[in-house]
Amino acid sequence: MKQSSVVDLLLLLLAIALLATPAFSDLVLSKVERRIDVTSQIARVTKTLKVVNSGSESVSEFALTFPKFLGNNLAYLSVAPSEGKGKSKRTLVNLSVREADQKGLPDSISVYSVALPKPLSKGDTLTLEVVAAFTNVLQPFPEKITQGEIHLVMLQESAQYLSPYAVESQSLSIKLPNARIESYTKFENTKLQGSELKYGPYKNLQSYSYSPIVVHFESKAAFAVAEKLVREIEVSHWGNVQVTENYNVVHRGAQLKGEFSRLDFQARPNPRGASAFRHLLARLPPRAHSIYYRDDIGNISTSEMKSDSKKTELLIEPRFPLFGGWKTFFTIGYGLPLTDFLFASEGKRFLNISFGSPILDLVTEKLIVQVVLPEGSKDISVTTPFAVKQSQEIKYSHLDIAGRPVVVLEKNNVVPDHNQHIQVYYKFSNINLLSEPLMLISGFFILFITCIIYTRADISISKSSPSYLAKLQWDEVLATLQEVQSIVQKCLATHDKLEASLRDLSRTGDIQTCKAARKSTDSLLKDLSKELKPLLGFLQSFPSASHISPKVLNFSLYLS
Repeated sequence: MKQSSVVDLLLLLLAIALLATPAFSDLVLSKVERRIDVTSQIARVTKTLKVVNSGSESVSEFALTFPKFLGNNLAYLSVAPSEGKGKSKRTLVNLSVREADQKGLPDSISVYSVALPKPLSKGDTLTLEVVAAFTNVLQPFPEKITQGEIHLVMLQESAQYLSPYAVESQSLSIKLPNARIESYTKFENTKLQGSELKYGPYKNLQSYSYSPIVVHFESKAAFAVAEKLVREIEVSHWGNVQVTENYNVVHRGAQLKGEFSRLDFQARPNPRGASAFRHLLARLPPRAHSIYYRDDIGNISTSEMKSDSKKTELLIEPRFPLFGGWKTFFTIGYGLPLTDFLFASEGKRFLNISFGSPILDLVTEKLIVQVVLPEGSKDISVTTPFAVKQSQEIKYSHLDIAGRPVVVLEKNNVVPDHNQHIQVYYKFSNINLLSEPLMLISGFFILFITCIIYTRADISISKSSPSYLAKLQWDEVLATLQEVQSIVQKCLATHDKLEASLRDLSRTGDIQTCKAARKSTDSLLKDLSKELKPLLGFLQSFPSASHISPKVLNFSLYLS
């Protein structure tokens, strides 16, 4: 047992011994039945308390007490009156529970005050059903183990019910994961039947009776703890609710000591990796769709999904098995039909959706739920079955102008018992649904009008501007040069014909034919020279063609 736990236990026993005559003596617990379930990492305690008022005055409050080391780890507590027996037993709505004032009581005890449904008069009887969930009370012992060792945990409790009231009869049963128990505290009337350990019944117990017990047993449960979980629930009135959940999960069981052998784990996963967990099961709403599971690397294909008309189960397998102290980060997302979760009431709409994580037996140290409402939502209010921290933010997305209101709910130490429905009420006008389509239509309309104007409008430079006149002059110069180039090509062709006649003269000796060709060539070159003169004058009249006109002049002299 840890030294700190021993110290806390001794302080608790000392405080109980020093308590004076209790201030709650008007009530008596005629029968107490306690059941503790430790088959998972969460210790769930169910109590059936039969309360009798033996005093002369009516009582409207009832006190619940826990040892401080349990009270500090209390995650969930509900108290409800019950009526009937067996199959006819009926549980009513939960009663109001608040943390009571510690005045007159030692700090080693946690006290909660329960408001009774009606004052309990003298001689009246009331049966209460108490459900409590505790985290971090199953302590790994030893704290570090090798890959091949079994995972052992230790539970500390009391065989006798710690209460400010006298108890006439009480019993305790502890449901263990299996029959493998290392050790347990033995008292009178202690029985071990398979995987169930029973203490009692014990009769006529005084107030604040306490008998510490320690149970040391094997647990193969997944000690999966989400250090932080962010759930974003985005509501779209176009028919969908998109849920995105970002997990930061750590194994809070006994830490792995020594090296990890993948070969041993693959060959013999049960004896060589019993303390690790490889799967997490998430139970999603029945008609969940578009489900994905990924981490920073990308999509993770090692998952399975089963769905029917009542539920959708997603079996999540991380990329690697998680041993004690190991961490993993991943995201799951899915869509839900809007009609299954959005309703109307008294001129408002309200979203009715679960609060906690859908993963079974997951403990969440810090849960942040962000409900993103459509743009234009107003008069927002939230109803939760338990206390949470509330705030509001603004989120901007595509085609948003004023932004979308975001309701942020935060709660620490969350267990699956908190996975109850919350309601987010808001007002929303259907006209706001047209804002995004109208923006898209307007955008495309403006684009088309701009294209039409661009294709039809004359956006050229003014015809009277110097730059426009200079452009026209240069275009004329280019056209003139093309004509000069044509004349040059004709001159070259004429010279080619003259050279051909000279070659024929040397071969045939026909002088007359050569003279005729020479005469034709001279006549054609004179005509081309006449055509070139006006073009040369035109080029000389433009300063921009000053570097071209001398070359054309030389060619003109050659022709003449």
